[in-house]
Amino acid sequence: MTEKTNTITLSDRVKDIAKDFGLPRLIITGFLVLLLVVSPFVGADLPTQISNIINRFSWNGILVLAMVPMVHSGCGLNFGLPLGIISGLLGATLSIELGFSGAFSFLMAILLATPFALVFGCIYGWLLNKIKGGEMMIATYVGFSSVSLMCMMWLLLPYHSPNMVWGMAGKGLRTTISLEGYYTQALAKILQINIGNLSIPTGSILFFALLAFGMWAFLHTKTGTAMTAVGSNPEFARSSGVNVDKIRLISVVMSTWLAAIGILVYEQGFGFIQLYMAPFYMALPAVSAILIGGASVNKASVMNVIIGTILFQGIVTMTPTVMNNMIHLDMSEVIRIIVSNGMILYALTRKTEETK
Repeated sequence: MTEKTNTITLSDRVKDIAKDFGLPRLIITGFLVLLLVVSPFVGADLPTQISNIINRFSWNGILVLAMVPMVHSGCGLNFGLPLGIISGLLGATLSIELGFSGAFSFLMAILLATPFALVFGCIYGWLLNKIKGGEMMIATYVGFSSVSLMCMMWLLLPYHSPNMVWGMAGKGLRTTISLEGYYTQALAKILQINIGNLSIPTGSILFFALLAFGMWAFLHTKTGTAMTAVGSNPEFARSSGVNVDKIRLISVVMSTWLAAIGILVYEQGFGFIQLYMAPFYMALPAVSAILIGGASVNKASVMNVIIGTILFQGIVTMTPTVMNNMIHLDMSEVIRIIVSNGMILYALTRKTEETK
């Protein structure tokens, strides 16, 4: 009788853990593990694939982390992420224009991007406070329109660095700018671990961990608790003396600043700055990753960011490689688009179901 009771208790505990983790995430995790197990048998180098997943996590983690403040304050998922990304791009291009080089140019890019992120975040937050209830729709318009506006500005702004402007015209920035000699791999090379084909960008991961810990610590402060209260029940928060509009504004500014830092970290890993239409769809993978990680429209945690980014980037990285090696055709880009858009569609559908 005791053994039966212990068995039932253990079984229930396993079911509770599985329920907390979520059936969709269990399925996605199982599929990712299957891809990792299968990859050596189809000719894909497993250490290289693990390195790719870790690298992509380190590139995209902060962009996904930028979702957390706005979700906590009840502003919803930040589809206006391109606004913060543009702030980061302005910081990056100004750092090069002013002649900074090496790893120091990364630090200067952060410092130069910060004022833009604060100003844009304040304007963005003010706008969202004016249209409570339709934040995600307006955020999408803000994100898309800001990218379109900057397509013109990248041609008109008075940049002169020969490493960035079009050679023949002598004005207007190139679509893609190499970071060679600037801050390419500025974080990744710090304490980098190389074991055969396995490469771990320790510096990038530690930088993400620092910001993630900062976010976790902030959410446990008085302001962070007020932010959570505003997101959960704004009327109760207001009756408790919390300035709801101010807290929402703080969350938007934080999200915009994190997006600016996130794109700089992405660039140092990728090795290029991409302008014009490049930021247009960057909000969708970030939104999908945090939803797949277990977040909802009004609740998100650092753990949701970590789990979601690993699962999303892992599937997007592994599926094209394994499929290519299985069918012996170069269809990696087609498969990547199908898989990534499929996961985005699933995540957004899940978000809609939870809001009903």
